[in-house]
Amino acid sequence: MPALFSRLPFRRLLRSLAILLLGWLALSWLLVLVLRFVPPWTSAVMLERQLGALIHGEKDFHLRQHWVPWEQVSPWVPLAMVAGEDQKFPYHHGFDLDSIQDALDAADDGKRLRGASTISQQTAKNLFLWNGRSFVRKGLEAYFTVLIELTWPKQRILEVYVNIAELGDGVYGVGAASEIYFHTPPARLGPAQAARLAAVLPSPRRMHADRPSAYVQRRTNWIQQQMMQLGGTGYVEGQAPAHPPRRGR
Repeated sequence: MPALFSRLPFRRLLRSLAILLLGWLALSWLLVLVLRFVPPWTSAVMLERQLGALIHGEKDFHLRQHWVPWEQVSPWVPLAMVAGEDQKFPYHHGFDLDSIQDALDAADDGKRLRGASTISQQTAKNLFLWNGRSFVRKGLEAYFTVLIELTWPKQRILEVYVNIAELGDGVYGVGAASEIYFHTPPARLGPAQAARLAAVLPSPRRMHADRPSAYVQRRTNWIQQQMMQLGGTGYVEGQAPAHPPRRGR
């Protein structure tokens, strides 16, 4: 009899934990479902940057971002980001297994571990999570990536990504970046301007789209070459070839 009573609190605890887990899973999926149709009002990365500015007393910091619908964004912009960040985007289901294996092989050879995140993973991280390299964050990133890929069409993933990607210190999304750096609406950005925005994505607080270094300019030129090799804007407008291209370097 005492053993029975001792097991009851443990069972109640397990039941409570299971209910909490199921509730969190349902709420997270509902949030992803809502954001398929509703523009995100902010992102976790933006909130983290604002909090960091507040903690460090950056009184002059001002976050700039506003949502621009897909139809009002030059198709060169998502093409440039795909060309620079994730050329297999139309084909994978959230994870580029070949890039992951290449990164692991490079690490085994003693080389610097390079990123293998897809645009889907970056969207999940920017929208819902914090910066960092912990296993917990990577696990949550994978979870939200799966939810996004199951719930959103590819065009929606790109639409959200180009609107929340960090393109400068405090500058998020193509709407703010195009006006600040090029003094033009995002619908009028050309391939060279789009490629320059994509070129700063690896380190947007150190690189500058309006004052490109020699490295940024070289990367811009490479991205433009990749954009042409991918076949132009049709690659991100539902006209990608049947098979993914070979990765350019």
